[in-house]
Amino acid sequence: MAADGNGAAAAGGDTRAVFAQIYKTLKEELLTDPAFEFTEESHQWIDRMVDYTVLGGKCNRGLSVVDSYKLLKGADTLSEEEMFLACTLGWCIEWLQAFFLVLDDIMDESHTRRGQPCWFRVPQVGFIAVNDGIILRNHISRILRRHFKGKPYYADLLDLFNEVEFKTASGQLLDLITTHEGEKDLTKYNITVHGRIVQYKTAYYSFYLPVACALLLSGENLDKYGDVENILVEMGTYFQVQDDYLDCYGDPEFIGKIGTDIEDYKCSWLVVQALERADESQKRILFENYGKKDPACVAKVKNLYKELNLEAVFQEYESESYKKLIADIEAQPSIAVQNVLKSFLHKIYKRQK
Repeated sequence: MAADGNGAAAAGGDTRAVFAQIYKTLKEELLTDPAFEFTEESHQWIDRMVDYTVLGGKCNRGLSVVDSYKLLKGADTLSEEEMFLACTLGWCIEWLQAFFLVLDDIMDESHTRRGQPCWFRVPQVGFIAVNDGIILRNHISRILRRHFKGKPYYADLLDLFNEVEFKTASGQLLDLITTHEGEKDLTKYNITVHGRIVQYKTAYYSFYLPVACALLLSGENLDKYGDVENILVEMGTYFQVQDDYLDCYGDPEFIGKIGTDIEDYKCSWLVVQALERADESQKRILFENYGKKDPACVAKVKNLYKELNLEAVFQEYESESYKKLIADIEAQPSIAVQNVLKSFLHKIYKRQK
């Protein structure tokens, strides 16, 4: 197995540096995949496309496979092979994220992603980005096949990625049809609808998937970890509520994207909270201005959020969620599993981006 001579680094060195190095190995393998005869042009396209779409994020999901695996093993260091496999699964999640984001940005008609133009906005790319998304998804299968075929948990890994992809795509569908152009109806928006979209669209792939990968690497049976799945999905919901909050209140320079939830008529946690708290005249302001591209309309919605004191509502939600999650985590029988869950929670609690 090509582990790229990372022995010294894997034995306690900088995980992020090893992780970055393994990306290069995986990309090189994909660019020399014998299943396809690359032309010079297609080789260059894939090389550039993968760098542009997979890199540039914080790699939280990918790195948390490595961190979770170490915590489950109760070890600070991993062997070279263990490190390679954990990083490889981490990168598979980053590839999955890239696949979703490339297509999401087209559907949402977004402009920026991670501080640069969305891939489909890059000159000469356009709707070729749709096919690029499909290729990114297929890269995951190629990577898993090359490095995990023959492992006892190979089928479980394929099943896990398929399952999570299905849940995420279904969550995206819910999001898209709830926010349908042409039939804008805020009465469809409530906390239950919001929760369902978030759970499927974000929580499974961002929170459950990295831990499930680490559990499979550790030889565990995922059927025994239903509680852990539920806690991670709740954590993912909390994370998305933070995201909805930051879309409106975060600094675009700092978070790397310009929030457009109001313009895009998103079923955001903020609008759901506003609908619950607004009197009739305030609701009228929402109904008349939400989902309009006009900056004056967006400003009216933001002013209403201020009037309804949604910043304080969010802070209350944040502290209550934290307390509940800690209690649920501490009810877990395995201390190693508790450590994994707590490490996730502490990474996201009170984040600013």
